[in-house]
Amino acid sequence: MRRQDTSGRDHDLVLYGATGFAGSLTATYLAAHAPQGCRWALAGRNTAKLERLRDRLTAINPDCADLPLLRADSGDPHALRALAAGTKVLVTTVGPYLLHGEPLVAACAAAGTDYVDLTGEPEFIDRMYVRHDATARASGARLVHACGFDSVPHDLGVLFTVGLLPEGVPVRIDGFVRTNATFSGGTLASALTAASRPVAMAQAARERQRAEPRPAGRTVRAPFGPPLRSDETRTWGVPLPTLDPQVIARSAAALDRYGPDFRYRHYAGVRRLPVAVGGVMGVGALCAVAQVPAARRWLSRRLEPGEGPGPERRARSWFRVRFVASGGGERLITEVAGGDPGYDETAKMLAESALSLAFDDLPETAGQVTTAVAMGDALTARLQDAGITFRVVQG
Repeated sequence: MRRQDTSGRDHDLVLYGATGFAGSLTATYLAAHAPQGCRWALAGRNTAKLERLRDRLTAINPDCADLPLLRADSGDPHALRALAAGTKVLVTTVGPYLLHGEPLVAACAAAGTDYVDLTGEPEFIDRMYVRHDATARASGARLVHACGFDSVPHDLGVLFTVGLLPEGVPVRIDGFVRTNATFSGGTLASALTAASRPVAMAQAARERQRAEPRPAGRTVRAPFGPPLRSDETRTWGVPLPTLDPQVIARSAAALDRYGPDFRYRHYAGVRRLPVAVGGVMGVGALCAVAQVPAARRWLSRRLEPGEGPGPERRARSWFRVRFVASGGGERLITEVAGGDPGYDETAKMLAESALSLAFDDLPETAGQVTTAVAMGDALTARLQDAGITFRVVQG
């Protein structure tokens, strides 16, 4: 790996898809928290919308009046290559990523540009690994997917927990997620796209397994666990078919600190049994609806991309992820917690991930890497400073 020299580029960070729901929240966070001297820019396909967004950001921070506006369409590979070549880090909120994401990944991998997104789509991530990991390793680009609620609190929460256990021992961790949040049209569109393609998703996973090296002399597992009762968290555990366990397993495979035999299981933590049963049925119903094109289109129209919960609803939202862990004869419970997970905290996580790649002293990594591998403790510290808590509950 030889990282390309990006010090002479025009920007430290470019936010692509800045005028969408998640993009505008991320831009607002950057306007308030980007460090002095950070050279960042807004990018998208509609210059008029970018100008209106810049006006709103200027009311937060007068320095934003001079933010560069870069026009690029996700269907224009030439414009995306120019976008990638002009910055150290490129952040994108344009989804569903299966439909719109690959040209930007390809451009960043070729240009040696660090790439950050919000995807929770396993098929997209697996296909990007197979097609672009080798190119990114050669150029020194770090391709970091899932830098929002999927999957930062889970990935870094497990990293935080493992660091408190003895070294060189088998580790068992169960994660229990609780939240009262709602979701946006973009999230719904991504979920329906992913759920409508089970065969393609399985094929992409097999292609990745054939291409990806396995950790030598170590075992890493993230099985889809059975429903269970957790006395430690006082909840029923409903297995969650999300991206998070896959991300955690990739971090564990890359980092010896996770021990010789690592296992992680992922659950929604539900207080009452009837709600747990309803949750299982609800996931099954969503998957069933996603298989019928007419039903999928009808459901998509209920909440269009670009729409999402308002500030009052987001202000009431919260999340908590508790990790029940054991290793080397020790047992502990840790917690990662914060406010609105899907949007306010996701914007924070995404922005801080990009700022960490742009400015922190990080391990030498390249290719498709997780947040734990690429940024690790540096990103955890940033999120703690930004108000997301990482703590020991018991142990």
